[in-house]
Amino acid sequence: MTTEPVAPSPVDEPPPPPVAPPAPPSAEPATGSLPDPAPARRPRRPRPVLLLVSGLVLGTAAGGGFGYAVQANRPPTPLPPIQVALPTYPSEVLDQAAAAAATPPPLAIDGDLRKLLIEAPGGSKPWDDYPDIPTWVTVGDRAEHVGKSASVFTTLNRGGFRRAAEVNWQKNGLIVRVSLVQFGPDFASEANKAKYGMTYLEPFAADANGGYQVEDKPSYWAETTEPFYPGVAFAQRGTVLMEIKVFGEKPVDAEFVKDLAKQQWERLK
Repeated sequence: MTTEPVAPSPVDEPPPPPVAPPAPPSAEPATGSLPDPAPARRPRRPRPVLLLVSGLVLGTAAGGGFGYAVQANRPPTPLPPIQVALPTYPSEVLDQAAAAAATPPPLAIDGDLRKLLIEAPGGSKPWDDYPDIPTWVTVGDRAEHVGKSASVFTTLNRGGFRRAAEVNWQKNGLIVRVSLVQFGPDFASEANKAKYGMTYLEPFAADANGGYQVEDKPSYWAETTEPFYPGVAFAQRGTVLMEIKVFGEKPVDAEFVKDLAKQQWERLK
């Protein structure tokens, strides 16, 4: 008895081979570069802030429009009439004599002060570097000549200093400085104060507002021990102060100072 091979049943077939899992993607792409990262999203503005800004804008616009509408509908306010007082003139005729009397008097001296100074006598020579001809001097020069420059400079400027002129010379052992100092029209009293505290002056002329004085005790030049004997004369005419200073190696003759003062005073009259 022959037997034919029988086909195996499905149960008897071997199981299929297991399927391999897919390979993980490579860390680096085969070709090309990495893709650009997605752009970061901008933060959203809070809605309450937008609502507040919108409200402010709309409120301002609405208020301005309402105000304009109210003002445009109002009737214009009439301006008050312009009132100008008409000029008036005195009916009486002007008295020229009375008007001249009411006018402030002119300055007693208002010309070139250099022309009013006496001149250096013949045979004299300049003293140091001071000019021996009538010359203008500044307020700084004046303060330096007087001494205590800082305080005198301040006093002269506060006291209405206007201008000054002087002439200097030396002769026969004497040094002479003649000065004319003028103050402003409103500072005539300063000319009298500028006599530097002279308590007693001998008159050199009956009509002179001032006098002269000589010292028998020596003084000393600044920052030296060299002595000198001073003689001075002062007078005032209007806003002009006349000042004469004489320096000698021995007491100065009073008649010499008196004669100089007379000569200078006559030129101011």
